[in-house]
Amino acid sequence: MNELLEGVATLADLDASGRRVFVRADLNVPLRDGVIVDDLRVRSSVPTIRALLDQGAAVVVASHLGRPKGTPDPASSMTPVGERLTQLLGTDVLIATDVVGDDARTKAEALEPGQVLLLENLRWDPGETANDDAFADALASLADVYVDDAFGASHRAHASVTGLPARLPGYAGLLLERELDVLGGLLTDPARPYVAVLGGAKVSDKLPVLENLLERVDVLAVGGAMAYTFLVGQGVSVGSSRYESEQVDGVRELVAAARERGIQVLLPTDVVVAAEFSQSAAATTVPIGEVPDDQMGLDIGPQTAAAYADVIATAGSVLWNGPMGVFEWEAFAAGTRRVAEAIATSPGFTVVGGGDSAAAVREFGLDDSVDHVSTGGGASLELLEGKQLPGVVSLRR
Repeated sequence: MNELLEGVATLADLDASGRRVFVRADLNVPLRDGVIVDDLRVRSSVPTIRALLDQGAAVVVASHLGRPKGTPDPASSMTPVGERLTQLLGTDVLIATDVVGDDARTKAEALEPGQVLLLENLRWDPGETANDDAFADALASLADVYVDDAFGASHRAHASVTGLPARLPGYAGLLLERELDVLGGLLTDPARPYVAVLGGAKVSDKLPVLENLLERVDVLAVGGAMAYTFLVGQGVSVGSSRYESEQVDGVRELVAAARERGIQVLLPTDVVVAAEFSQSAAATTVPIGEVPDDQMGLDIGPQTAAAYADVIATAGSVLWNGPMGVFEWEAFAAGTRRVAEAIATSPGFTVVGGGDSAAAVREFGLDDSVDHVSTGGGASLELLEGKQLPGVVSLRR
């Protein structure tokens, strides 16, 4: 068994018939004017809820949404999520008007087998992020059994994540089990060669992950704005590209250590540049080392993207976390798109590690061609750093 799942009971161990089950889901979806922009996390929660309903359970679902400051905020109401859940489950989802107040308690107590109740936003109550005992007690009083299916929140020691399994019998849902199985496999026994493609804005966000991956990967390909810190560390001029000067020495040492171990480190050989950080800025492609002083890199170039695609095509395992450029703007999307297409057609086992890279594969319509798209950005990174996730630790018996 995957070591991350050792001591963790799963849905296969749970007889939920006739029981009221509290499901901590991750329904933290982006909203625009009250409309869900990307429903991946809602869709990902459905198999666990459906499995419990099929067993004859009554299901109380809870999640946070956005960043309310411990007080009710209509802009972060769970109502749009409840409406989408109703569509996906094909059954009416009741929505409480509060978290642990009179309405939530009344509706939970009246819940019949086969029915679903969605609580209001957990973070409307300050007790959630404070991991408050009284708030955890109130949540626990709503159900008989706890199921954690919120991988995206499993790195938070919050009341609904760590407080509840201290009060109720706890189980991992299908999504959490799958995330731990897949990402744990990359940590312990990846098919080789193992290629990690890392991008995004800041090296400082990924440095612990990079250091942990050096123990495991065969090829490391770097893109995004963080690549410019790597390039400066190699003595390359990057014009006005953004980089983290305080990380240059550490990155230089990391590259040297990687190459000493025989790990292939791929850095951009050409980049797409512009005079300003703007969607409408004129884009040109230049070789690395020839970036004009008044230009900044906003995407990897075609030569670089082709080189990265070549190593992805021969990989046994691929992990991708972080876009190669500002993919939201068409002029600077080609590098990220090429990498996404290479991952989608790779014969190896492919994992996209949440966050912006997950958004990119969905935007390009390639998510169904990837073996696993993680729902947890921060949780994925902490797991890949080698950290213990509080939500998982709290389920161990």
